Amino acid sequence: MSITANTVYRDSFNFFRNQLATILLLALLTAFISILLDQAFQPDAEQLKILDAAFNELSTSTGMGLQEFVAQMTPEQQMVMLKKSAAATFAALVGNLLLVGGMLTLIRLVSQGQPVSALRAIGASAPELPRLLLLLFICTLLIQLGLTLFVVPGVIIAVAFSLAPVICSADKQGVFASLRQSTKLAFANARLIVPAMMLWLAAKLLVLLLVSHLSALAPSVAGVVLTALSNLVTALLLVYLFRLYMLLRN
Repeated sequence: MSITANTVYRDSFNFFRNQLATILLLALLTAFISILLDQAFQPDAEQLKILDAAFNELSTSTGMGLQEFVAQMTPEQQMVMLKKSAAATFAALVGNLLLVGGMLTLIRLVSQGQPVSALRAIGASAPELPRLLLLLFICTLLIQLGLTLFVVPGVIIAVAFSLAPVICSADKQGVFASLRQSTKLAFANARLIVPAMMLWLAAKLLVLLLVSHLSALAPSVAGVVLTALSNLVTALLLVYLFRLYMLLRN
């Protein structure tokens, strides 16, 4: 019997609704960890003032691209910008790692009939985290390079590697074996994966549009709220991909 998208969507939403409290707590917890790490590794206030001065110069300049702007920065300003970007990237990667590992473990344990909390899901995923970390790092790097170059290659890579974390967690496969199998399955079942990935990207963009409506909140609180909403969107996608992979494997 062929697999239909409606069936997978329905099963995914049912699971998401039944486990909403645990998934919401997991999304909030990983969002809080991301924001905490970002603030902990950010440059100090004096260094940020140097970077703010550089951005103020950019706002008064016209017709200057980002590369030209960075080239005109002083070495000190470039170093502060590098530290800020590295802190944000590291915090996002760790938060995403805990979210993906926790969600995949949560789905697997609940499917086995075991009660599980958000903290237990993250703790139980600990043995898989080093492998998932390398996998997510490779996927993020290649997708970002693809998006930076021509956008479309980045989207194709995102679709190709979409099942890799699920395969890595569910079947305990290695990083490159997961990437190869994911690419093969994703292209063979593009009609089931591409729409879900497009909806995920659209939902992510909607979350970003909420930034302007949260200006009344403190930056750290707004960051936790937006990151948690983004995590919820990713959690729903992971449920869908996990359910889809189980059907394809069987």
